[in-house]
Amino acid sequence: MVTDAVLSLANFIDSQGVRSLKTSFADWKVALAMGAAAVAAIAMVAYAFFRPAEAPENLERKRRLQLNQIGRIAEGQVVELVEHPPEEPLAKRMFGPRARPVPDTRPRHLVSYSYAISGVTYHTAQDITGLEGQIRFERLVTGQPASIKYDPANPSDSIIVADDWSGLR
Repeated sequence: MVTDAVLSLANFIDSQGVRSLKTSFADWKVALAMGAAAVAAIAMVAYAFFRPAEAPENLERKRRLQLNQIGRIAEGQVVELVEHPPEEPLAKRMFGPRARPVPDTRPRHLVSYSYAISGVTYHTAQDITGLEGQIRFERLVTGQPASIKYDPANPSDSIIVADDWSGLR
């Protein structure tokens, strides 16, 4: 019955001058491949909407680890140290995970620093919250010299502190 319906649809379209549908559904292998491709496309779209988002802290930790491995060292200086109050939790994504993360009540510590590479001066900041074990806050002052690790392929991507390295002296 399904085959008769498909053939009658193909004959209807054929009378309008389109032959590709009739020839496509005439071979069951082509129809099966088209169905499999449609299922695969729907599965990829569903995965894109429903996959769990990676925590920003994990993304930043991976960036720091990679920069610590491949980074070159440049001389720079601390511009300022800023302490921000804890951030409000972000709103849930429409198709994101349903579990609410535990709010982080720690104040955020940002170290602003500058460095020069090939005559270009970069001014950036790094959130060092959670890396307090690497830093002595009582010795951290504005204008203090520091070593900066940067990505040679993208010099604006840099760190002043990593999980197992500190450029602060």
